[in-house]
Amino acid sequence: MSKSPITCHVLDASVGKPAPGVKVSLDVLSLTGQETAKEAPRTLASGETNSDGRCSDLLNHDTKLSPGVYKMTFHSGEYFKSNNVDTFYPFVEITFSYTNPDQHYHIPLLISPFSYTTYRGS
Repeated sequence: MSKSPITCHVLDASVGKPAPGVKVSLDVLSLTGQETAKEAPRTLASGETNSDGRCSDLLNHDTKLSPGVYKMTFHSGEYFKSNNVDTFYPFVEITFSYTNPDQHYHIPLLISPFSYTTYRGS
């Protein structure tokens, strides 16, 4: 099975395990070479992390996105609330440049109730 051109993986550092059930959405903010300042962000896809903390099916595997600026939003507040844990971050929003549609983009997120970190994965 092929995966979405943009995927993510969420790990809960406070328990040292994957974070299942984290709602995720992907928005396009602007496209390269197009004036979009007057446009509102547009949601392209939404999903939820699986038991391994991964969301590999946000978009159909053959989806072709245009280069531009995109944002992935992780609903971290809902995740921590469902585990009876207070958190400082109700959402983690990662804005990134999507420059090469021929490459796979993977966004790992390491969360805890009071911090988070991310990087461009493979």
